[in-house]
Amino acid sequence: MLNIVLVEPEIPANTGNIGRTCVLTGSKLHLVGPLGFDLGDRAVQRAGLAYWQSLDVTTYANWDEFMRVNLRGDFSHVHLLTKAGTRTYVEASYREGDWLVFGRESSGLDRKLLAAHPERCECIPMLSDDALSNASSWHERHEQLHPELRRDICGNFVDSREGRITSLNLSNAVAIVTYEALRQLGFPNLTLPVRHCDA
Repeated sequence: MLNIVLVEPEIPANTGNIGRTCVLTGSKLHLVGPLGFDLGDRAVQRAGLAYWQSLDVTTYANWDEFMRVNLRGDFSHVHLLTKAGTRTYVEASYREGDWLVFGRESSGLDRKLLAAHPERCECIPMLSDDALSNASSWHERHEQLHPELRRDICGNFVDSREGRITSLNLSNAVAIVTYEALRQLGFPNLTLPVRHCDA
């Protein structure tokens, strides 16, 4: 079983989608507060659909409580997913019970946490902004928004101090890393034989 950890998530639909991924992969979801929404939010329920009732989920008031209950200072099974990672998620080795930790949509994981554990930081490689045909028009529209409303083209909140606009939606990022971890662990449905279709 994998442990998916969302630290201070802000967009309810992302959490609902991630909850559905957890149910379908047998992973446990950990929500570290403060949350940017109520778990009864219709967007969470709509995204999670009927899966939410089957979800193994635990909530924590804050990071300190999560640490005290689960890690007790041991980061040997922790993967900190961040744009600041120097190695990619596919370079990591995953084990049963590992903790895949994702930060909030607007700012990611706390910089102090990342600085304290640089060897645990991993990223998902992405193309640069210049790969987007609409990058310049996006920048123009983005600068006119109030800072609290600024989001990237995938709907994630954007830290105005960071110029990069290409980014994965949090629920997509969680799915990508979770399925790579499961592939390495030999998740049965990811190792089905290739079937050839007759013409």
